[in-house]
Amino acid sequence: MSITTARPARTEAELQQMAKDHLWMHFARQSVMTEGPGVPIITKGEGHHIWDSQGRKYIDGLAGLFVVAAGHGRKRLAQAAAKQAEELAFFPIWSYAHPAAIELADRIADHAPGDLNKVFFSTGGGEAVETAFKLAKYYWKLQGKPTKHKVISRAVAYHGTPQGALAITGIPAMKSMFEPVTPGGFRVPNTNFYRASDMGAPTGSLEEFGVWAADRIEEMIQFEGPDTVAAVFLEPVQNSGGCFPPPPGYFQRVREICDRYDVLLVSDEVICAFGRIGHMFACDAYGYQPDMITFAKAVTSGYSPLGGTIVSDRIYEPFAHGDTAFYHGYTFGGHPVSAAVALENLDIFEEEGLLERVRENSPIFRSTLEKLTDLPIVGDVRGDGYFFGIELVKDKSTKETFDDDESERLLRGFLSKALFDAGLYCRADDRGDPVIQLAPPLTIGPSEFDEIEQILRSVLTEAWTRL
Repeated sequence: MSITTARPARTEAELQQMAKDHLWMHFARQSVMTEGPGVPIITKGEGHHIWDSQGRKYIDGLAGLFVVAAGHGRKRLAQAAAKQAEELAFFPIWSYAHPAAIELADRIADHAPGDLNKVFFSTGGGEAVETAFKLAKYYWKLQGKPTKHKVISRAVAYHGTPQGALAITGIPAMKSMFEPVTPGGFRVPNTNFYRASDMGAPTGSLEEFGVWAADRIEEMIQFEGPDTVAAVFLEPVQNSGGCFPPPPGYFQRVREICDRYDVLLVSDEVICAFGRIGHMFACDAYGYQPDMITFAKAVTSGYSPLGGTIVSDRIYEPFAHGDTAFYHGYTFGGHPVSAAVALENLDIFEEEGLLERVRENSPIFRSTLEKLTDLPIVGDVRGDGYFFGIELVKDKSTKETFDDDESERLLRGFLSKALFDAGLYCRADDRGDPVIQLAPPLTIGPSEFDEIEQILRSVLTEAWTRL
């Protein structure tokens, strides 16, 4: 006979008070707890919808946080977790292994491009990036090149919050309070073609701009010295700043540069892997071969935490012999329950053709969102797959953006709450120029695109009248 103890039902007031007293939210101003009326409390999810504690229903336009790729309420994923927990709830992969981690590593390696055959598990994206950073430095030491320790990433790019990953993150405002961070991080321009002229870049064609942006990586390697640069970290579609896709030929040029100067190329796919761009790994969508891939988020559709770093045979080779070990790891990396959930999640991807669904519907999603460009506040719509950003401007003809105070009033003072109240959970962000980001579950289609567009149109129209 099983015995379970149910948690007592809490009123809205009780939950808000408990949150105010004890919960420290992530990336959030705690004043909304201590000085405001409280925070939205999400209690249920089903498909591409979520519900709050007051019973109101919303479209999940961000898949939680680029995570719930297969949608909410998948009972088979919950059942996979429960079954694994009953058999083996936990065991570390520190000199031991368990079937779920073994099978998942094998399956991920099958999907990964080229010779990326080894999977180092973690519990999230920041840890995956931290792993890749440490591994790159150690690899070059084992090659007799100990001075190769620097890393290059792009302006406004976000790569995580651990001290090493923070050095790669290109957002000064997120780092200044923690300085000095791990040394060795250097920044180059991103691929925001809409703002090409602001960077002094060519504006004639995407291809020309892409070559220019890639060449800035070569310029930085030359400036710092090729004998000091270990790796370049790039997202296939840069998230922070508002969904910057790569121009045609960009990654091919970057690969050539990395090969020329003996620098590793890390494809940070914490957001873009597992269907967001319509492929298991977005590097396949853009036709380049990295030396490492970092992943997390959608690998389990968020039903259990998991991340990892996929490593090429070349990088793994020094560790395959003798007494050399990578003294790095995480207690919960490759957790049996998480690995079992990931295996079931990948089954859903294949059975329901989610990758094909994204590739088929992405042009429809784009064209639906591009209807919003008739609004005076919408400057640019960009992105790929099921991952789009809408940049907001003060003047469309000049591309003039909002100053800090205006952005504060627009995004935090009005848009975030207004979009949510209108039934759409998404992200209004100003890590760069003000944008609205959309990355819904991969299960949605044209009818949901129309619904999202209508909500955005209504709220953005009101935002412009308020400005």
